[in-house]
Amino acid sequence: MAVKMIRKIYVAFSLALAFIFYFNCRKNASLFSPLILLKRGVVQRIFGVNRATAWPVHHSSVIHASSKINPGTRCPGLSPYCYLDGRNGIVFKKNVWVGPRVSIISRNHDLCDYSQYTSAKPIVIEDNCWIGANAIILPSVELGAHTIVAAGSVVTKSFPDGNILIAGNPARIIKEIGEYEGNKPVGG
Repeated sequence: MAVKMIRKIYVAFSLALAFIFYFNCRKNASLFSPLILLKRGVVQRIFGVNRATAWPVHHSSVIHASSKINPGTRCPGLSPYCYLDGRNGIVFKKNVWVGPRVSIISRNHDLCDYSQYTSAKPIVIEDNCWIGANAIILPSVELGAHTIVAAGSVVTKSFPDGNILIAGNPARIIKEIGEYEGNKPVGG
C-alpha cells in the first residue's frame, strides 16, 4: 500500500515539474518533448544538478550564475556538456540553438592578478543563431541575427551585422548567408 502511494506522489511531483518547465520555456515549449522536460526536471529538482537554473538543462552541463542569463526561447544548456558562465551576463534572444560541448564564458581573469575577474559587457546572441558543437564564445561578444558559428570556432570579437557564417580560431566571416527562413507560417 505504501509503495503505491509513493509511486502516485512521485508521478504527481514529476508531472508538476514538467508543467513548471513547460511554462519556463512556454514560447517554444513544443520544441521539447514532455519526456525530456520530465527527465531534466527530475535530475534538476530531485538530484540537485543545476538546481538553481530555472529552465531545463542537461545533467552534464554546467551553468554558473543562471540568474544573470536570459535563456531566450530554446533553453540553452539542454545539449550535453555545455558550459555557460553568466557572471557578467548572457542574453539569448529568440530561437538560439546551442550544440553540445559549447562554452559561453562572460567573465575573464585579470591579466595581472589571476585571482581577480574583470567586468565586461554581457554576451548578446540575437535571434535565430546557431552555435555549433565545441564552439567557444568569449566575454563581451555580440552576435547579430542569424549568425551561424561553425563547430570548434573560438569567437573573440563581435559580429553584429548578422546573416553570416563564422568559423575558425579566432572566428572570422566565412560567407554571407540569406535571411532566416524558419518560423514562418505554413502556406503563407
